[in-house]
Amino acid sequence: MNQATQRTILRWVHILFGLPLIGLVYGPPAETEPYRYMFQYLFMPVLLVSGLWMWKGHLVTRLFARKST
Repeated sequence: MNQATQRTILRWVHILFGLPLIGLVYGPPAETEPYRYMFQYLFMPVLLVSGLWMWKGHLVTRLFARKST
């Protein structure tokens, strides 16, 4: 996969999974309580992984790349 395509996909995943954060922070607590666990176990891990991958993904790919000798 092209690096630019991968970066674009990760960026959009990060944006789309970050939008519910706005509703969780600015919404009334009584209305956001049912969605708290979905955000805690689905949205937040995806946000963290996609953000870290965009930030330090080059080091992860270098770590897992096979070294040919």
